[in-house]
Amino acid sequence: MSQKPFYVDSCIWLNLWKKEGDATKGIPYWKIAKDFIERIMFSEHEEIIYSGFILKELKYKLDEATFNEKLLFFQNEEKIHFVKATEDDYSFARKLESESQYEISFFDCLHIAVCKRLNLMLVTRDDDLIEFAREYIEAEKPEKISA
Repeated sequence: MSQKPFYVDSCIWLNLWKKEGDATKGIPYWKIAKDFIERIMFSEHEEIIYSGFILKELKYKLDEATFNEKLLFFQNEEKIHFVKATEDDYSFARKLESESQYEISFFDCLHIAVCKRLNLMLVTRDDDLIEFAREYIEAEKPEKISA
């Protein structure tokens, strides 16, 4: 049985590409991200979804050459699919932002809105986002998601 598609937050991609994590404290974040993403890439039915908000966050955090390289990866990988936000997503995100008393960023609220509309699981490392998002959608760290 296939699981719902995964909406992978930019922090997971940055963990992977920037080799983030301290091996002296256990499995480094980049290794967890690599194992999770590879599992999906080599699965029969699982897939990763991303939006323009993920791209905007990555563009801000990566140098131009690296961002362009990763953008090509997203565009050419058959297990990774782009979705566009709707006006309803923006409206719902504004509502969520207000409900969180502006403690959750608008982009993170947009992630929740897109996941809710498309029945996606949000994969992030942000504990506050996970806690807030769980009121509306499934959200988890990659190491907590079983194969």
